[in-house]
Amino acid sequence: MKKLVLATRNSGKLVEMRRLLEPTGMTVVGLADLPEMPDVVEDGATFTENACKKAETIARLTGLPCLADDSGLVVEFLSGRPGVYSARYAGEGASDADNNRKLLEDMTGVPPERRQAAFQCVMALCLPGEATHTFQGHVAGVILNAPQGEGGFGYDPLFLVEELGQTMAQLPLDAKNRISHRGQALRQVLTFLTGQSNGPLTAKDADS
Repeated sequence: MKKLVLATRNSGKLVEMRRLLEPTGMTVVGLADLPEMPDVVEDGATFTENACKKAETIARLTGLPCLADDSGLVVEFLSGRPGVYSARYAGEGASDADNNRKLLEDMTGVPPERRQAAFQCVMALCLPGEATHTFQGHVAGVILNAPQGEGGFGYDPLFLVEELGQTMAQLPLDAKNRISHRGQALRQVLTFLTGQSNGPLTAKDADS
């Protein structure tokens, strides 16, 4: 495999995922490099449904292997919201600042011991002519009362990784990739791709 399409126009995701895929030597392109590709409507009820739909649609249209992710923030106090609606929690076209503002409003007055949350990620790898393989990552944290840090994107400034004492937005990119939900899933993808080059490997093997 010499070329891989990442089914995202999110520049933050693209930077993170390209960094982790560098060791493969593959040419990695995002949807911004393929302006003729349509936006795939993420209307699934789960991260897995959305990731698979994006990967399969773009792989079919390009004829190239495609990796797609759907990820988001799951907050216990909010019964799992924003979940699959994380990117548009404050409405269609909402900015990161809009979504963060709404999250803070919805968490107003919630005590520290009830602010548990997690970032979840499902990655779907679609290789033309093969079944789609999925990989998952998860990182736990708590939601702060105010943003901290200038890095990252999305809800990173509000998401404190307690054992590190820093938000996702305060971590250097390489450190974030080592512990993040997206980094976990992508390392499983790398294991799978490496195994493919040395012989057949199933998605179950890659998850172990």
